[in-house]
Amino acid sequence: MTRDSTPSPKGRRGTRVSKSTNPWKSSNQGNNGMNRAENWWSQLFISPFFVMFIIFGFLPIAYSVYLAFFRWEPLDSSQTFIGLENFRNLWHDPIFWQSTRNTFSIWFFSTIPQMALALGLASILRNPRLRFRLLWQTIFLVPNITSVVAVAVVFGQLFGRDYGLINYVLHIFGVANINWQETTLASHVAIATMITWRWVGYNSLIFLASMNAIPNDLYESASLDGASRMQQFRYVTLPQLRNTITFMLIVGTIGGLQVFAEPATFGGNLSGGSSGQFSTLTLYLFRNVQEYTAYGYAAAVGIGITIIVLIISAINFALTRRIASEDTKK
Repeated sequence: MTRDSTPSPKGRRGTRVSKSTNPWKSSNQGNNGMNRAENWWSQLFISPFFVMFIIFGFLPIAYSVYLAFFRWEPLDSSQTFIGLENFRNLWHDPIFWQSTRNTFSIWFFSTIPQMALALGLASILRNPRLRFRLLWQTIFLVPNITSVVAVAVVFGQLFGRDYGLINYVLHIFGVANINWQETTLASHVAIATMITWRWVGYNSLIFLASMNAIPNDLYESASLDGASRMQQFRYVTLPQLRNTITFMLIVGTIGGLQVFAEPATFGGNLSGGSSGQFSTLTLYLFRNVQEYTAYGYAAAVGIGITIIVLIISAINFALTRRIASEDTKK
């Protein structure tokens, strides 16, 4: 800001403030332009995700919901609107409810032992005296990246009725041969064993990462108080892993309700056994598409699976919030 001395009308010296431009105005305008450009670039970089989600996520879901209200077969070009008939048939479909029971049974026999084994393996990997820890972690992750078909071939030989290794070992202890594919409970145990073998190593690494985040001061304090290793695991490790265990149960539940590859490869087809004894929800969905070509009814089955997953997720979310609130009160 400059001041020019000019004679005042009364003969006295006065000051006149000259009008000059605001130096911050142009700078703000430049910053606004740069912010707009950065916003455009950021939106451009994240747009592929939304494009892919709309094409491969939202549109198939919307079309499935639309298709569930029609009777349509691929050989018939016409689609007949039938309203809620597919959902009424689904509600009274005994095979759907049998598949639902099978799915929850396989989930129970795979998730609970899987969590226990993963916790035990993570505790072993956390031992500082264990040698070649990185090698063991890599070995534990190998089953997760192994082809499901290869896993099915190996476990098909293990659970063979006449020459399977499992029956051979059981025969040593005086147990008669078990037909693993024809018995409901035995088939669920066999499929759950396949799932556990594939995912126990992956889950153990997640538990290991959570265990490494537990402060060592807690273990030192417990050791000074005379706590044994088992007591430290019970009173220090498990409470600190509560959120991780809850997360793993939620993810395991959602994945267990969508199990498909293991029962399909175990039985060799989409029927889920001679009487559907190990047919799962997703297996039944694909069976309606491939064998019955009932696309509208298959879409209704998919919506039923989605509703079940949402209900289970809501229950898990409520339990998680309750556990978190209890921790806050403490």
